[in-house]
Amino acid sequence: MRLVRKFLAVAALLAFAPLAAQGPAPQAAVPADQVGAASAPTPAPGDGGHALTREDLSAWLDGMMPYALARGEIAGAVVTVVQGDTILFERGYGYADVAQREPVSPEDTLFRPGSVSKLFTWTAVMQLVEAGKIDLDTDVNSYLDFEIPPLDGQPITMRQIMTHSAGFEESLRHLIGDDPETVMPLSEYVRKGRTERVFAPGTTPAYSNYATALAGYVVERLSGMPFDDYVEQRIFAPLGMEHSSFRQPLPESLAAQMSKGYELATGPAKPYEIVYPAPAGSLASTGEDMAQFMIAHLNGGGPLMSPQTTAMMHDYRAPGIDNLNRMALGFYEQRVNGHRAIGHGGDTGYFHSYLWLFPEAKIGIFFSMNSQGTPGSSLAVRGALFHQFADRYLPGPEPEGRVDEATAREHAAMMAGNYSSSRGPVRNFLSILDLLGQATVAVDEDGKLVVPGVPSLGDQPRNWEEVEPFVWVDRATGERLSAEVKDGRVTRFSSDMFSPFTVLTRTPWQYNAAWLLPALMLALGIVAITAVAWPWAAVARRRYGASLPLEGHARLSYRLSRGFAWLALVAMLGWVLLVTSMMSDLNSLGGALDWALYLLQFLTPIALFGLLGLSLWYGWTVWTGGRKWGAKLWSVLLVLAAFLLLYVGLAYHLIGFGTRY
Repeated sequence: MRLVRKFLAVAALLAFAPLAAQGPAPQAAVPADQVGAASAPTPAPGDGGHALTREDLSAWLDGMMPYALARGEIAGAVVTVVQGDTILFERGYGYADVAQREPVSPEDTLFRPGSVSKLFTWTAVMQLVEAGKIDLDTDVNSYLDFEIPPLDGQPITMRQIMTHSAGFEESLRHLIGDDPETVMPLSEYVRKGRTERVFAPGTTPAYSNYATALAGYVVERLSGMPFDDYVEQRIFAPLGMEHSSFRQPLPESLAAQMSKGYELATGPAKPYEIVYPAPAGSLASTGEDMAQFMIAHLNGGGPLMSPQTTAMMHDYRAPGIDNLNRMALGFYEQRVNGHRAIGHGGDTGYFHSYLWLFPEAKIGIFFSMNSQGTPGSSLAVRGALFHQFADRYLPGPEPEGRVDEATAREHAAMMAGNYSSSRGPVRNFLSILDLLGQATVAVDEDGKLVVPGVPSLGDQPRNWEEVEPFVWVDRATGERLSAEVKDGRVTRFSSDMFSPFTVLTRTPWQYNAAWLLPALMLALGIVAITAVAWPWAAVARRRYGASLPLEGHARLSYRLSRGFAWLALVAMLGWVLLVTSMMSDLNSLGGALDWALYLLQFLTPIALFGLLGLSLWYGWTVWTGGRKWGAKLWSVLLVLAAFLLLYVGLAYHLIGFGTRY
């Protein structure tokens, strides 16, 4: 869901002028009988750390959170920390409802953890593995009543689904909206929402909400009960999670406790979001309920699974880029200060969350915000919270090693270029987003890497220092970035934050935005000038009593090529408006704009093939008709522009039919 959130952040920036952030509401201290006793300090696992106590957590978080929320214009948040089988700390910050000045309560206020919901789906899968109903390495089609087509003869397995390596492209259709009337049964979604497989299974981390929904459907089929019922009976009930639900819309008994969602704390509240691939992100829960889930996983599975099954889930490390974090079974790992954490992040349009477990220390932390905030702030706050928590309570040695300056400059230069994310649309018209959003890695004047990504809490760029060949470390956080090199060329890279489920692959030259995007703008400019000059010249001729000095085929090809120049511009503008509308209004991703999509899919091939053919015909009449060099040069430019527009239309699937995207 991060792709949609990226566009929402831009929309929020354009829609709201900078205003004073909504200050957090003061919160009463949590009674000692509801959390771990403050008088039982836990020594920090490393030298120089703080003891993990309720008092120290309160002092630290009460200083950090109000600043972070105010700086990011975030309305409210909840933080829960557990250790062993105890809730050590839980507190709400800011407001669940800004207009009503209703403070966040960790016990009663529901948040939308987004993709943290997946951990419940994966837990359900592992329960069925333990029961002998699922084999992680069997073709998943054996559990379905429809077929996931093979790719190059290769099926997919539940292990690949749980590690985001099944090879699905990202699906945005029927992803998220706010109309409860559009909720569909899981059995319908997994058929309508099926996406193309674009990577060989087990080879490429590529995040997939659809794959998680597919796993939820397997749970539904093998358990013989609806997915919502299964989670409530087999996970929520054993843990006493009485304020949690996957149901959409929320049951009436919980709806009144639901926090409002916001773009900015200074803006209006937004409607309750509907996540169509429900097992991938529809959960609503309180901080206290999420604490019970963390405690179960930190204590051998608690009442949910056996310690052996829990260890199988936590300890697995899927293939990935060397030196970086990998997927466990459903969880993804984050290494910090020499400690291994496992967890999951989650985003809807307005809620942004993270859950981390440190299994060896039996420590867990859950954090959720109810606002998008200013661009980049929600990710920056989560990252800062994670690293500052680890630095404070789980310190460790600084990363060692350093590559000499000459080698570092050489390797940084090898990294420079454009890269495409493994997560995103590939074989439908929304693949145009890759052309508009490729990551450009550059080298600064000091020879250091400049990598686009998540800024720090202070909006400062990361300082990447190479510590071993093609491994860089951000000294401020310890986060690593690593690249794969084949035949002396960097082919792909990732960083610790995203490496379990996303890699960035060097964009092939034919799709490289560094040349293709400027060329596309130039081509559109040539076609636009050609189109506008046609009526302009006609008006000028009429005013001065001149006639068009063309006859027969020359006159006809001139007029038709100009007419199709207008048609091509209309088609390209239509795509811009369609994609912009889809990214700014999530409800439109459910099919509300299918009429426009069908119209463009009909119009675009006519416009682009027609423009190229007629431009060639017009050019032939110019070059064989004794026209001046100015006309000849422009006819060549028009042919080249028409060819480029057709190439973009074919390469990015603007020419094609279908509503899978």
